[in-house]
Amino acid sequence: MTDLRHPAIVRFDPPASEPALDRPRPDRLEQGDPLRRTWSLYEAPQGDLSAGIWACEVGRWRIAFPPGKDEYFHLLEGRVRLHDTQGAWTEFGPGEGGVIPGGFEGAFEVVEAVRKHFVVVDRGQ
Repeated sequence: MTDLRHPAIVRFDPPASEPALDRPRPDRLEQGDPLRRTWSLYEAPQGDLSAGIWACEVGRWRIAFPPGKDEYFHLLEGRVRLHDTQGAWTEFGPGEGGVIPGGFEGAFEVVEAVRKHFVVVDRGQ
């Protein structure tokens, strides 16, 4: 158990543990059936912040972020596009990052197999 009086720094070294595996829900799939790997490296004791490494195969699925849940990400490798519901999209490649704000709806497309750092803040609104 973490001693909250003396919290430890968390490094984002390549994880030695096995990732959690999943795929997008079938009702959200638009292209492919990509395998996603998630290494959770940090969970705040209050449950409102999580961080880790995420990797995914090529594919596309619909996403809907609830209000109050934001994600910052930084791509280590690969290429992704975030599509909004009006048809516009923003592309990210290695060394680039962005924020998916609470309330965002659209599609997440992995154009080239991706690996990224992520930080999710969930204010539960």
